[in-house]
Amino acid sequence: MNGVSRGGWTSYARKIEEVGADALELNVYYVATDLDMTSSDIEDTQVELVAEVRSGINIPLAVKISPFVTSIPNFAKRLVDAGANGLVLFNRFYQPDFDLDELEIVHSLDLSTSSDLRLPLRWISILHGKVNTDFALTSGVHSYMDVLKAMMAGAKVAMMASSLLHSGEQAIGQILSDLEEWMKEREYQSIQQMQGSMSQKSVREPAAFERANYMKVLNSFRDLP
Repeated sequence: MNGVSRGGWTSYARKIEEVGADALELNVYYVATDLDMTSSDIEDTQVELVAEVRSGINIPLAVKISPFVTSIPNFAKRLVDAGANGLVLFNRFYQPDFDLDELEIVHSLDLSTSSDLRLPLRWISILHGKVNTDFALTSGVHSYMDVLKAMMAGAKVAMMASSLLHSGEQAIGQILSDLEEWMKEREYQSIQQMQGSMSQKSVREPAAFERANYMKVLNSFRDLP
């Protein structure tokens, strides 16, 4: 369910629960264009929306958020405190393009690629063990390796909408097969065994997720073919 402001969303959430939904994902998607609206105003509105929806339903509530937040850890904590049972990182803003021949705005859908995995992977790795909630990773999950990375970061769910739109639902069987083979070769007994094993609190170099690793990334350019 896509939500921006308080009000009608709570009644829709109740209706969704009444027809038999086991859980609800609230996508808080807002593009700020008002010069007088501060970042605090936007975050306060979204936190209040989550609290209101939470008060109106009994089923689990996940909240899908944007990466364009000044302090993602603080915002994540506030959403969980407001009643979110899980966080989905991140929604993708679809950007308009220009048709220079017709001088019109063009709306097109660009599916994600595996390179889009890095942003949610980083933040789930940072938040795992710090914010008491379940995480779902969305954007960039296309292969069994992407699923493994999501789990090792600390996610409980890896979402694959773009992959399924591109390859069809038959792709799931191969991904599961490759995943199981990889786990057997490395003697993993379960997904739970690996969850969070590459999160910031678990790795030997926690600064790799922060700016302290910036120079190493730049120097890696020299090693490119």
